[in-house]
Formats: sequence, C-alpha cells, structure tokens
Amino acid sequence: MEAPGRARKRALLGVLDHARRELVVLTSGTKRSGDFVALLGRLDRDYAPRPGRTDRPVVLALDNGPIHTSKASRKALAERPWLTVEWLPKYAPELNDIERSWRDLKRHYLAHRTFRDADALDAAIHQAVQALNHERQTPTCASISRAA
Repeated sequence: MEAPGRARKRALLGVLDHARRELVVLTSGTKRSGDFVALLGRLDRDYAPRPGRTDRPVVLALDNGPIHTSKASRKALAERPWLTVEWLPKYAPELNDIERSWRDLKRHYLAHRTFRDADALDAAIHQAVQALNHERQTPTCASISRAA
C-alpha cells in the first residue's frame, strides 16, 4: 500500500546565543545561501549596533559548509563589520556547540512524530525551540542551591 503524500523536510538555520542561553532558529524549505543571509538579517535586528543599544561583541562560529562560504554569504558577512567570524576547522562538527542543540531538538523534542505537512512540521520546530529555550533559562535545583 502506498503511503499518502511525499516526505517533506525543513532546514534549520540558527545561532546559539550563549549570553542569553537562547537558540535562535529560522526554518526554510531549502538550505541555500539566501537562507543564511536571511539569518544574518535576523542577527541585524537583534544584535547590530544602533543608537540606544549597548554595543556587545558578537562572534559567529561557522563551519566551512557551502552555505557559509558562497560569494553571497561572504558578501553579506563583510557588510557586517560588527560581526566577528571564527571559522571552524573542516570536518569538526564536535567543535560546533550548536550541533548539540540540533541533536537535542531531534532526539528529545521532535523524535517519533509525524506531521501532516511542512507547515505543521515548521510549527512543531518553533514550539520545540521555545521549549528548549525555556528549559535552558529555567534555573535547576543545583544552580539554585549553589546560589543560596
């Protein structure tokens, strides 16, 4: 028997803000340079220097994947002098902290579920990111007892 519909995927693009203990995620039907540039636009909104906002150093750790190294992506990065880019060694995902977040989302929040369409998957991803961020920002018993 044939299963109805076609399998659809959603690409996750994101940054891990260690200061805020927050994962910032954009989803897309593709994983192209334009999607990465859109993520940089999100960083502009949240982190770019502007009057009335305290300037904070922003360091973006990137792997050498094609989405990050394309001409369009390099141009977009160069247009953001407030953003420092640290390039991770090739083939070293264990050095990229965001990989743990992707694993947590997939294993603990989105595993063993099916979705009626790509929009439902997209909504579930954003709900999972919210839950993960809430969990990271909620003090644990250990941190409460150390603070007391």
